[in-house]
Amino acid sequence: MTTTPWDPAQYLRFADERTRPLHDLLHRVPDLPEPHTPTILDIGCGPGNSTAALRRHWPHAHLTGIDNSPDMLATARTHGEPHAHYLHADARTYDPTPHHPHLIVSNATLQWLNPDPHPDERPRGHLTLLRTWTAALRPGGTLAFQVPGNFDAPSHTLLAELRHSPRWRHALGHDATRAGVHTPARYLDTLTDAHCTADVWETTYSTLLTGPDPVLEWVKGTALRPVLGRLTDPADQTAFLAEYGALLREAYPPGPHGTVFPFRRIFAVAVRH
Repeated sequence: MTTTPWDPAQYLRFADERTRPLHDLLHRVPDLPEPHTPTILDIGCGPGNSTAALRRHWPHAHLTGIDNSPDMLATARTHGEPHAHYLHADARTYDPTPHHPHLIVSNATLQWLNPDPHPDERPRGHLTLLRTWTAALRPGGTLAFQVPGNFDAPSHTLLAELRHSPRWRHALGHDATRAGVHTPARYLDTLTDAHCTADVWETTYSTLLTGPDPVLEWVKGTALRPVLGRLTDPADQTAFLAEYGALLREAYPPGPHGTVFPFRRIFAVAVRH
């Protein structure tokens, strides 16, 4: 959810692996107040793979996908769920209250919604959004979201170290778009304080990736996107990718069947009282 353009094709290179946590999340959503024609919002719908999954779970829902990337929305309309309604809006300021939704889903979006100016405070911003979103639900409605929980994994720590290295710190040392999440316990407290019955858990998927530099290709679609967006010289992009790729190959060596990439996620399902 930053100003750097998203690349739907790069993001969807690992569509099945990225969508698996969403399916696990949706299976934990309880019965909705109007199960046949619920109003459902997909906040941060991206290229529409999450919206399509929602349609499969609730075929007759009034379904709206919200995203701030025109490129992602264009892909969602044509290759995601073409029968949904789509809205170009920033989730940080979007107010879902007029929809009176039965269900709000946010798939791998909240980590980008961190408007606080101080790096140590950034994750606090989306806790405020969670309170706003739960307040917009109809009584008995549900908020369901999942976010990455792997910010202490080598894929992220090596990226941060390289950004702050002597060669790159001038261009990349300060990153106003750094993603961040909270602990599961913090989400549980926030959602309970928001008058919800909450279920919060975490899972680590041991994902098998194949092909050359598969972890580098994975992060190109997400964590690496804002970094590359700040390197306007193609030669700098090539040099940075070469350095980062070498670090990732050492941290995630290929095995006999491919490269194992631990993919930790944090999940929450909250039902409004």
